[in-house]
Amino acid sequence: MKSQPTDTAERPPVAVLFGALGERGEGTLDELAGLADAADVGVAGRLTQRLERPHPATYIGSGKVEELKALITSVHAVVALADMDLSPAQARNLSRVVGVRVVDRSELIMDIFARRARTAQAKLQVELAQLKYMLPRLRGQWGHLDRYKGGGVGTRGPGEKQLETDRRLVNRRIRDLESRLEVYARRTVTNARGRKHARKVALAGYTNTGKSTLFNAVTGAEVLAANRLFATLDTRTRKWPINGCGDVILSDTVGFVRKLPHHLVASFHATLEEVIEADLILHVVDAADPHLEDCVQAVLETLEQIGASGLPIITVLNKVDVVTDTMEVQSLLNTLSDAVPVSARTGAGLDTLAARVAEHFLGSSHLFRLSLPIDRGRTLARVGELAEVIERDADEELINLLLRVPENRLPRLRSWVTAEGLKLDPAPGF
Repeated sequence: MKSQPTDTAERPPVAVLFGALGERGEGTLDELAGLADAADVGVAGRLTQRLERPHPATYIGSGKVEELKALITSVHAVVALADMDLSPAQARNLSRVVGVRVVDRSELIMDIFARRARTAQAKLQVELAQLKYMLPRLRGQWGHLDRYKGGGVGTRGPGEKQLETDRRLVNRRIRDLESRLEVYARRTVTNARGRKHARKVALAGYTNTGKSTLFNAVTGAEVLAANRLFATLDTRTRKWPINGCGDVILSDTVGFVRKLPHHLVASFHATLEEVIEADLILHVVDAADPHLEDCVQAVLETLEQIGASGLPIITVLNKVDVVTDTMEVQSLLNTLSDAVPVSARTGAGLDTLAARVAEHFLGSSHLFRLSLPIDRGRTLARVGELAEVIERDADEELINLLLRVPENRLPRLRSWVTAEGLKLDPAPGF
């Protein structure tokens, strides 16, 4: 009798999810399940509890801790994923009782970022966030040496000495990473200055709302667009051709998520500069997401956290092709006032979106005619810095220009024209 072939494929680790129910009700662990999938972890069970306040020792109540232990045993899970941030003591206490490692939400997200980081900058940013997260948790890693500590006042055992050594090493590495990331931050500022005369648009939104698919659709790029949380970590920038709008630079950025670890926000600040320095933000929203309003609020809170809440925003309601009920789409548009419905996958609504972007930039601009003597053609470069040249023709004596001037650049253009002894004529009705 022939033996059956054995399955040698490596199976993903199995996890149990647990959390405290809030306003989101039973769906509170759905996103955690998505995060687990992004970390290549299988989900074998879920456990929730309604809590008025977290238990100081274990976050969830003692009875639920025993339920969690039993569930982990029954499904042979090797890790428990918490849909909240745990204190170092809570994580240690839970791990001790349930018998497996307990990973909280922030640590899971940072693990996903570490897996997805491709560029040197992203890898440094993730490592910095992980070290800052780890620093207050070092004490628990050396608890097994506590029994060697001296009992007298002023004596210290090897456990505490090792802890101090580790802290020094971690702090030294943190300072080194921060110094190296400052170089990237300066480079980001330099690159932004190099594009200061272009119109800058940034895609922002909850993770997995289709930002990268939209980015590819309007720029012709081929960046990774996967149906997974945090598929994009590194900012990509491409030109977006919009008729009559000059150079529009579009940036695709890392997706946001509720309770985004503050260490990650701080570490990725240089990457998020593309959002902060943008002239316009396109807030991409997933029309098919049942928790749409919660996601919108999480994005707005993160924009405020990074100092971008005051920038102009156009809301883009993506994936409308997935929502088959037209009344439901209309209801979403009523909720998200002035949103632009699109499908990045099919291309529906992209022309309307481009027109809205053009309207935003051109609605506050003015048209002028300017003539330069033919022998002063070198000043054209300066004109191009202050205005968009729409038309240009020349005769034997003059170079004649039709300019579109943004409102915020008009005072500088007028001042330069006066200093050069030139004349700026309005071009009404063009």
